[in-house]
Amino acid sequence: MKFATIILFVVCGVLHAQKSPTFVQGDNPLPQGKKWKLIKNMSDEFKGKKIDESKWQISGQGWIGRAPGLFLANNVSVADGNLKIKTTKLPKPVIKRGKTFTHGGGYVGSWKGMTYGYYECRMKANKTFMSSTFWLINERSKEKDCDKRVIELDIQEAIGQVTTDKPFAQKMKNHMNSNTHSRGIKEGCDFEKGSLGAKQSLNENASDDYHIYGVWWKNKDEVLFYLDGKFHSKVTPPADFNLVMYLRMVVETYDWNPVPFDGGMNGSLEDRTTNYDWVRSWRLVND
Repeated sequence: MKFATIILFVVCGVLHAQKSPTFVQGDNPLPQGKKWKLIKNMSDEFKGKKIDESKWQISGQGWIGRAPGLFLANNVSVADGNLKIKTTKLPKPVIKRGKTFTHGGGYVGSWKGMTYGYYECRMKANKTFMSSTFWLINERSKEKDCDKRVIELDIQEAIGQVTTDKPFAQKMKNHMNSNTHSRGIKEGCDFEKGSLGAKQSLNENASDDYHIYGVWWKNKDEVLFYLDGKFHSKVTPPADFNLVMYLRMVVETYDWNPVPFDGGMNGSLEDRTTNYDWVRSWRLVND
């Protein structure tokens, strides 16, 4: 009986998920007269045997990673209904663009971009000193005039092993860590630089289990963050959030969380892998 109930719950959840983002009862911010439309080329259930490269680019799109973590396409795979990005230690250091790389991570970026909408993923972080992330960013090279700037929306950034004593880093293991960033502004253009974000406790480590990380990018001035379908914070970005942004799922290194003395890669493959069960993007349309 219990098994049948679980199966029924899962099936209903899957069917419901195709009609709307994940919300607990009472937290769906759907305006009257609107409905959520799934944007298929920015969404994926990862049910196949390999990544769909018509949706996702896996080589970094010109970004090779932050040293000492190099993006490796071979570290990205699809299996067991998940997008998997593994972390590795390179057999020997690699020098690229004047930087020395000792570890491998991975990058998955959407070809498609859009503006306002709801973005969510179900993710389980890896247990290493490297990151597990889900975020959006515009492409500055495609912008013109004073819009030739960078806006970034970090939905979740987590690490499995904290190797620094910096106070801010201690919550990177067990919180939803979200941010809005504005930078790269041309001289003479009237946009503010800076960062504004929010945190919400997971009540466990991000690497202990899957969680659903979501954001409603409502308009240029309002960004609302959701954890497991429940609203927790609203942020006003430091500058107008009104440019097309693209999804990123990235495992990288941070210069403030250095490689541990043992190399940080002694765990099992599963412990060294970030798993994304699914990613979904939604736009509001008229009902």
